[in-house]
Amino acid sequence: MMKLTTIRFLVGQALSSIKRNGMMSLASIGTVAISMFVLGTFLLLALNANLVADAIETNVEIAVLVHPDASKETIDSTYNDISSLNGVMAVTHVGKDEALAGLEKQFGEGHDLLRSLGGVNPLPDSFIVKVENPRLVSKVADVIGGFSSVDKVRYGKGMIEKLFSVLDWVRWLGAGIAVLLSLAAVFLIAITVRITVFARGDEITIMKYVGATNWFIRLPFFLEGLILGTLGSLLAATAIYFSYSKLVSYVILTVNFIPLITDKEFILQLLLYLLVGGAVLGSIGSAVSVRKFLKV
Repeated sequence: MMKLTTIRFLVGQALSSIKRNGMMSLASIGTVAISMFVLGTFLLLALNANLVADAIETNVEIAVLVHPDASKETIDSTYNDISSLNGVMAVTHVGKDEALAGLEKQFGEGHDLLRSLGGVNPLPDSFIVKVENPRLVSKVADVIGGFSSVDKVRYGKGMIEKLFSVLDWVRWLGAGIAVLLSLAAVFLIAITVRITVFARGDEITIMKYVGATNWFIRLPFFLEGLILGTLGSLLAATAIYFSYSKLVSYVILTVNFIPLITDKEFILQLLLYLLVGGAVLGSIGSAVSVRKFLKV
């Protein structure tokens, strides 16, 4: 068990090193802050892009038009057949009168479409089908299209497949960029800490010659990297929080149809992970950078 006096000494050494190497310490904090800000910002963008993609996928529906001369029994039977299909989540029946009323509503008040059509409603009964997995839309639509009572099936064939392909590409690209930014952050932190360690190479060598253990030499650098990483990531997390809050307020006021992550608890949790990540990266960078100077 490490003594309290030893812990105080090591922490004091770390703080003294940060103060003594003021410009280098500020550079380290700045590097961590910029790296974690870029990484955190992109993570939020990627999560929001994924939210938009999920919203688009969720709204994919199949419109099923029944033959105009279909009887009520045939329509009811078709409803049951569609509802029993694997992967179908919900089926909504839209009667021809309801469809005509909806069409009149789109044209606005003062339009009597039924009279314009000679008193005959030409619209067929239809069904709006939602599936559990949007990726199954084309398969379910093909099955429904084979029913004898079904006249047409519409779901944006061709466009849906292209949409899913684009969404998959965006998600993979987002994951790849997040990984690259993480590696870049680690690299920048390690390089900055290594410069600090290199400037104190003679000091480390002397400590090694007088019998100091590797861990005794490493711990102050470990704590130094931990402090620098924490301060840098704290600056980044604070900047991201206020910037993102302003962005969300602006989007809600101007283009509120775009779904965004607004759960403050989730955002704070994400920023907490970012804070911990910066601290860990800083301490790892210090530990790795000091290894070279322990080989005396």
